[in-house]
Amino acid sequence: MLMSRYKHWGKLLGIATLLAILSGCAATQIAISKRHLDVETKTSTAIFVDEVPRAKRTVYVSVRSGVMEFDRRAFKRFIKEQFAQSDEGYTVVDDPDAAHFTMSVYVLNLEKASPTAAESALNQGYVGTMVAGAAAGAVISRNRNPYAGAAAGGLLAAGISTIANAAVKDVTYMLVADVQIKEKTRQGVIVRKDTKINTRVSDDGTSTQQVSEALGRKEYRTRIVTTANKVNLKLAEAQDLMFKKTAYAMAGFF
Repeated sequence: MLMSRYKHWGKLLGIATLLAILSGCAATQIAISKRHLDVETKTSTAIFVDEVPRAKRTVYVSVRSGVMEFDRRAFKRFIKEQFAQSDEGYTVVDDPDAAHFTMSVYVLNLEKASPTAAESALNQGYVGTMVAGAAAGAVISRNRNPYAGAAAGGLLAAGISTIANAAVKDVTYMLVADVQIKEKTRQGVIVRKDTKINTRVSDDGTSTQQVSEALGRKEYRTRIVTTANKVNLKLAEAQDLMFKKTAYAMAGFF
């Protein structure tokens, strides 16, 4: 009986050692594969503004955000730099009335992405080690309780994984910006905008408003999502490149 227990705990110790090695290898693999900063920018819809003479290639840029960590001044500086480096001859001006184009930017998020958000933005995910732990538990479950070994193996793997990966974290930051571009129309061209607004006025009723406007500007709207990924990434390390790539995408609309 005592010998059987020793064999049982010996197998458990062997599995634990194997899991520790595998967890350490997984942490090392993450540290190696994610050691370089990877920044990607995606646009939900491409925008094509009309071609205009060089004298009209002026843009007024408005940047707003409710995110405390977002450095609006730095971001706007990157936008101006990207326009200045463009070969198309567009310049950023301070007078919205004098500008032929107006670009309004609202930054909704600049934060660490949750696993779900990271998967949807980058189409990739992280696979945990609980599956490996359950499989190891099945190997050592040859006792009177067929589920005890699996449970012990799963908990053991989780504990070992927590320790092995404590210092190695796959971190993703995500910047989400909504962009609206308005372009002055040619003389004689009028843009009609119809807006339908539904408002809840009480628990048993709603109010609907239909608004029609005659505008002198055409509107374009899109969303830009920029992600930065690296092991143990800090926002300060990724911010400049995230801002630069996002600004590059915005300047590319012109």
